[in-house]
Amino acid sequence: MNQTRVFLIFAWLMVATLLWFEWSRDKAAPAAPAVAAQTTTTPGSTVPTAVAPSTPTSGSVPSAPTVAPMPATASKGVAGPRVTVNTDVLRLVLDGGSVLEADLLHYPQSKTPGSGPVRLFSEDPQHFYTAESGWVSAGSKAPDHHAFVPENGAGEVELAKGADSLIVPFVWQGPDGVTVRRTYTFKRASYEIEVRDQVVNAGAGTWQGTVYRQLLRTPPLVKSGMTNPESFSFNGATWWDGSYQRRKFNEDYLEDGRVNQQVKGGWIAIPQHHFFSAWIPQAEDTTTISLDNPDNGTRALIREMGPGVNVGPGQQATTTARLWVGPKLVDKIHAINAPGIDRVVDYSQFSVLALLGQGLFFVLNMLHGFIGNWGWAIIGLVILVKLALYPLSAAQYKSFAKMRKFQPRIQQLKERYGDDKQKFQVAMMELYKKEKINPMGGCLPILVQMPVFLALYWVLVESVELRQAPWFAWIQDLTARDPYFILPVLNMLVMWLTQKLTPAPGMDPMQQKMMQFMPLVFGVMMAFFPSGLVLYWVTNGALGLLQQWWMTKRHGESATPPKTAIAK
Repeated sequence: MNQTRVFLIFAWLMVATLLWFEWSRDKAAPAAPAVAAQTTTTPGSTVPTAVAPSTPTSGSVPSAPTVAPMPATASKGVAGPRVTVNTDVLRLVLDGGSVLEADLLHYPQSKTPGSGPVRLFSEDPQHFYTAESGWVSAGSKAPDHHAFVPENGAGEVELAKGADSLIVPFVWQGPDGVTVRRTYTFKRASYEIEVRDQVVNAGAGTWQGTVYRQLLRTPPLVKSGMTNPESFSFNGATWWDGSYQRRKFNEDYLEDGRVNQQVKGGWIAIPQHHFFSAWIPQAEDTTTISLDNPDNGTRALIREMGPGVNVGPGQQATTTARLWVGPKLVDKIHAINAPGIDRVVDYSQFSVLALLGQGLFFVLNMLHGFIGNWGWAIIGLVILVKLALYPLSAAQYKSFAKMRKFQPRIQQLKERYGDDKQKFQVAMMELYKKEKINPMGGCLPILVQMPVFLALYWVLVESVELRQAPWFAWIQDLTARDPYFILPVLNMLVMWLTQKLTPAPGMDPMQQKMMQFMPLVFGVMMAFFPSGLVLYWVTNGALGLLQQWWMTKRHGESATPPKTAIAK
């Protein structure tokens, strides 16, 4: 039995199967209607309608507001006056309670000249996506996300040249002397928006309320398939409740139950390919995270409620959260300083591969800092990985060289025993034992490289830093497929030449046919891979081929003995 060849076939097919499973994940099927536990939503509305804060204490902020069912009192409002905000990286449309539109000015939709910027939030019904925030109260009038108005009137504002920040105020005034003043603070070169609510009670009674923040989206209809990079990434809702959680936008959106998780310092987010939005409360705030499917199940919602406040007469209370609207830039996400928020850069749902992906991106990013080109940085990463794995690969190729060296003797054994495969296998294993050849010696490096390959696959398809990044000549987008299939053809050639150098003692005709087709199978698969990944694989294969050729030259001289030297 040729164990090495069988293992190689198995390993290659395992890589192909895992990647195929990732490509074939269900995408963007609308979730079934459901209602999150212990919260109610008025039909046609996304406003929670029931809150009972803890025992009132003037000016206090309860750590865990209790949510209780109450009759629906909020109705879907009409968007009020709007303010358009322009910063150096964002263009947004606000109505006080909602961010209705968000354009990412530094990220064109395509490389076509004149292409508009990526629009993350949108009012288009087919691509509806918004961030909302308001208040609910069990016994007092409270502003939902339709109730705020611009304090300085509707219009357009811009981050002034040379200014570091821009503050845009909104206000709600209640009938009982309560005022909620909301300010959005935008900073230069930042996709993080501070949203601060100040509750001032000038009335005669205590005001009780709980803030809610939510992300609402019509699940995107992402076309699945190897030719669509957007289908590679996770589309759904994610949150942190002490560990990283996620739900896909499909019929199983609420499959594991109606989430009603109380957590301190948690956050909610909706990631997609290269971009995401997130609400991040203060670390000391206790919130209740829930999922919902409003509007007859045509939209998906993730909400956090809390903290609650009890504000006595003449008192005030403040609550602050951050809203992220932008790309998955690793360095800026780390600066958010929220537990687990780096997992929105979804290198894998498996923690080990995710950590490996983070490490690979760290090295890749460091190389890019020196080289200034992501394509050459990938090639540099290949060289570093090959150096790190050199002891293993040297053992692998030395084992192959020794097997190739004794291949003529194995062929003579095969001729001697003819169709008696059992005796042939016994004689071949005796030869391996006598010459100290380990037929599985070349397998360990393959096992080590498989998770590296899979992790790098996710790094290249998920990293917005590589989005539309050119290498040179015909490769102008490393996250898209090779437009002329040059790299996949080179990969086929490298695999074919590697096969010619790799020994095949005792291989039966079926295995030979399988091995002959492997370069073609992988060539077709890689035709639809991101070109950056194919560049990695071609470079890795070419260096491996060179190393194997050298080891074969050193250790693989002919070892054809007289027939009398062969064990009978």
